[in-house]
Amino acid sequence: MADALINLSNPTKRFASARRLGAGTLVLALAALGFIAACGTPGAPLPPSLKLPDKVTNLSAVRTGDQVKLTWKMPRKNTDKLLLKGNIPARVCRKQENAACAPVPGNLSFQPGVDATFSETLPVALSSGQPRALTYFVELLSPKGRSAGMSNPARVVAGEAPSAVVGLTAHLRKQGAVLEWSADSSNQSHTMIRLHRTLLTAPKAGPKPAGTDRILSPPKEPVEMSLLADEPVTGRVLDKTIHFGQTYEYRAQRVARVEVEGEPVELAGPLSAPIRVEAIDTFPPAIPTGLAAVATAGDLNAAAPANASSIDLSWLPVTEADLAGYAVYRRERDGEWQRISPALPVVGPAFHDPDVKPGHTYRYAVTAIDQGGHESARSVEAAETVPNN
Repeated sequence: MADALINLSNPTKRFASARRLGAGTLVLALAALGFIAACGTPGAPLPPSLKLPDKVTNLSAVRTGDQVKLTWKMPRKNTDKLLLKGNIPARVCRKQENAACAPVPGNLSFQPGVDATFSETLPVALSSGQPRALTYFVELLSPKGRSAGMSNPARVVAGEAPSAVVGLTAHLRKQGAVLEWSADSSNQSHTMIRLHRTLLTAPKAGPKPAGTDRILSPPKEPVEMSLLADEPVTGRVLDKTIHFGQTYEYRAQRVARVEVEGEPVELAGPLSAPIRVEAIDTFPPAIPTGLAAVATAGDLNAAAPANASSIDLSWLPVTEADLAGYAVYRRERDGEWQRISPALPVVGPAFHDPDVKPGHTYRYAVTAIDQGGHESARSVEAAETVPNN
């Protein structure tokens, strides 16, 4: 205010002051106009979001008999990288060779991020005739019925599937489970048998032996397992991978391997009715072999018991995993067999019999005992005569 009063009394100074005020006002005005212009200038136009779900990229298909099952993972976002919400409509189509992709009937919708499945029964035209390629696609739709495109292709084989396995039975042997079925009497091409095995019981957890804390545990038995074997004329196969003490369920199907467009593809028949197998070990171990007996004469003049007569036995070891040990039996002439080894099984394949008399002939036999207490039949006899002193 002081500057303004001074300028009124001096015209020259008043003119310079006006120039200063005008220049400052002009700068401020220009700055304000620039700010307003910057706020009002439109940027590059953004395209409107179509809300298209991302394409499915992991579609897979499996045919069993006349049934085809599709599986895939639903996306969580759309093509604008925004999270999807609500049910997403989907449609499935299948195509043969160069034909158009024919829609598969069904009103489908899935939540974002879920594991989606779809199954259909093939029409007669596709479940009969010669093997040929059949390709499936899945398409996800926006609220306005638009899509980002088809999924990856998933191929199965159209045509007549192998016949069903009937008469599936099982019985146990020491070596494993023997599975049998009625042989295929049709004129179909060579097929194989796939056995689907399910473990119905959980592995039993026992106490760890002392000193084994740092030893890695053996791998757990898988709950689901598939075994593929050539189908012999007799319709029989041995599953050597079972564990006694467990319960299993088996189902079987015939599988034909065909070549479609230069690629090997499996064409599987329907699954058989399930059978249950309780793997109870009632089998004794193998009979010991190679039993030999060698007598040693004692010294009558020696006072020490160690110099008395004796017979040493040895035999070939039994190599079964569940072997607990052996039992040793003895008899004279045609007398009854008497067990001369301790109540607990003998661990190694050897035994020392000090309870013998010079001039006597003894006959020996050995059995094997497993950890379940099952005992084998007696081995071939070995006879030995203790020499006279």
